[in-house]
Amino acid sequence: MTTPAKLTKKDFQSDMDPRWCPGCGDYSILAQMQTVLPDLGIPRENFVFVSGIGCSSRFPYYMNTYGFHTIHGRAPAIATGLKMSRPDLSVWVVTGDGDALSIGGNHFIHMMRRNVDLKVLLFNNRIYGLTKGQYSPTSELGKMTKSTPSGSIDAPFNPLSVALGANASFVARSVDVDPKHLQATLLRAAKHKGTAFIEVLQNCNVFNDGAWEHLTEKSVKDSAQVKLEHGKPLVFAKGTKGVRLNGFTPEVVTLGQDGVTEKDLLVHDEKASPSRSMLLAELLGPHFPTPIGVFRAVERPVHHELDQAQLAAAREKKGTGDLHKLLHAGDTWTVS
Repeated sequence: MTTPAKLTKKDFQSDMDPRWCPGCGDYSILAQMQTVLPDLGIPRENFVFVSGIGCSSRFPYYMNTYGFHTIHGRAPAIATGLKMSRPDLSVWVVTGDGDALSIGGNHFIHMMRRNVDLKVLLFNNRIYGLTKGQYSPTSELGKMTKSTPSGSIDAPFNPLSVALGANASFVARSVDVDPKHLQATLLRAAKHKGTAFIEVLQNCNVFNDGAWEHLTEKSVKDSAQVKLEHGKPLVFAKGTKGVRLNGFTPEVVTLGQDGVTEKDLLVHDEKASPSRSMLLAELLGPHFPTPIGVFRAVERPVHHELDQAQLAAAREKKGTGDLHKLLHAGDTWTVS
């Protein structure tokens, strides 16, 4: 017996050249994923990436693993079936804001409600990129696109709020231009047991360039972001500002002003109730910093384990099933 050689990033790079626009944020997400997977100690043949339709959904082609490029919005359904039949596999769903939250919305929420042991990456560029720039379910009010020439009148979805509303057991947010943070978030998700959902704020430099620059530009990101750390207060702007609760209402305060200290600030608890995480998910600019990191990470019964337990109980009570007998039991007809 020989010890298998440790996998490297190169082992997860396929022989296909990524066909995304130059400068697309998808390149960074792909690179961070290929960097993280070798550290999990899982054989390469035990990874599967399942995608729907959209620019993000080319992802399986560029991973040197197994994969499915499925149909629009249905990646969660295919991935659920795979995980139920092969619980030994590490199954990842790669989707976009349009694929997951529009045509795929129903599959998306029930995947999280059931707590299927899947890892879900939602690339959010707030636009339909593959079909050339129509507004998406996350596009902001007033967004002028080819399909909304006078500006969108639809209130946008907040993907984190949708996930938390479906009682997802792991909910996180990261950004394409922060490799270290994205790697750490992917690693946390990979080790979570149950549905692990990550929204990745990602730039489409052709059809929605600068969608997140108000959060990611070097000149503003320290004041525009607050990084969530379990058990630590919400401090941002290089330690000069924080977020506290005034009753149930969050407010931004300046440390040292009017006697405010870190003890007055909201302390992040990723194991608290979904309502606490929802409060953080709804913190949006320009009046609040946008939180990134793990919003919620709790243990809940996992879907495929509950299913296996039911099957084992049925076999113990009724014995191993016989498909031939089942098909020929009860009323049958012979058609001549």
